[in-house]
Amino acid sequence: MQSQLAYDLTVETGLMAGMRGNFPPEVSLPIVETLLKAGIKSFEFTLNSIQAVEAMQAAKRAFGDAAAVGMGTVLKADDARKVLDAGADFVVAPSFQRDTVEVVHAAGVLMIPGVITPTEAVDAHATGAKLIKIFPIGALGVDYFKAVRAPLDYISFCCNGGMSDQNVGDFIRAGAAACGMANWLTGDGTWPLSKIAERAQLLLDIVAAAREGKPAAMRA
Repeated sequence: MQSQLAYDLTVETGLMAGMRGNFPPEVSLPIVETLLKAGIKSFEFTLNSIQAVEAMQAAKRAFGDAAAVGMGTVLKADDARKVLDAGADFVVAPSFQRDTVEVVHAAGVLMIPGVITPTEAVDAHATGAKLIKIFPIGALGVDYFKAVRAPLDYISFCCNGGMSDQNVGDFIRAGAAACGMANWLTGDGTWPLSKIAERAQLLLDIVAAAREGKPAAMRA
């Protein structure tokens, strides 16, 4: 998948669904299918999860270019090479490591490095990163995000860490291009698909309302 398409599928709905923990192929594939049907098109598996590479590859085989399927928690350049060889549509890191970014960009794949300060954000953007993960922004709050983004509104940020139905709309209204949703959306691998589908629809409605400029009170 081209880097631009992976970016577009992520920011189209403003949501990236993450799966961390017990999400082998037999667990994750029905979740991806459920979320795709709801309208979410971007999926982050995480390298420190059970059978993460196998799950990512299974999702890619099953859904092709209908979904952007990538790998997160990629902490080293060697790990980036591993997941690129496995077919990742994008690579996500919780931190900014220039050598990892260079490896992914050399492969023509979307790299989403992690930052938390303005300096890191500027340095990451200077490498050509189209989308930058600001993490763990949920714990710091929307006011911190607004303060960072104010002079850096030319950067596309994906807000990650502590995201839920209670704050996603606030971050989107504050200028986030997307929000990464893991535990609140996909759970621990044991949730019924009906619960995940219900939460997905709620998040999609919240993002749509936020992009239309409606206040938080309109969520309910």
